[in-house]
Amino acid sequence: MTRPIRVLVAKPGLDGHDRGAKVVAAALRDAGMEVIYTGLHQTPEMIATAAVQEDVDVVGLSILSGAHMTLFPRVRDLLVEAGRDDILLTGGGIIPKEDMDALQAQGVARLFGPGTSTQALVDYIREWFAGREPHGT
Repeated sequence: MTRPIRVLVAKPGLDGHDRGAKVVAAALRDAGMEVIYTGLHQTPEMIATAAVQEDVDVVGLSILSGAHMTLFPRVRDLLVEAGRDDILLTGGGIIPKEDMDALQAQGVARLFGPGTSTQALVDYIREWFAGREPHGT
């Protein structure tokens, strides 16, 4: 039997809109993943610390504020500094395609825009996890 995928869902910065993050968190939980939702107004340091403490496999950031070019790289850098560059850093929000490409070039995984089905995110995480976990353990 494989262990559940552990996902931390976070809302960094000053963006106060969390309905989408809650929908994503519920969809991941319904798909059998263990989900930790950190709530609103998280700093990159708070997110990285929680990810390490909770021993998660995935960090998903929901950003609608336009600060994605600062927040994603900062969380990525903090995870690397903590020795957890194995954590998948993904997310979504209002992110232009050219910014998505630039973030992926910096080590951020696939990003999802408005209108993406939650099933697409579930499938993406499951495929990543299956390729990472030896023998499904």
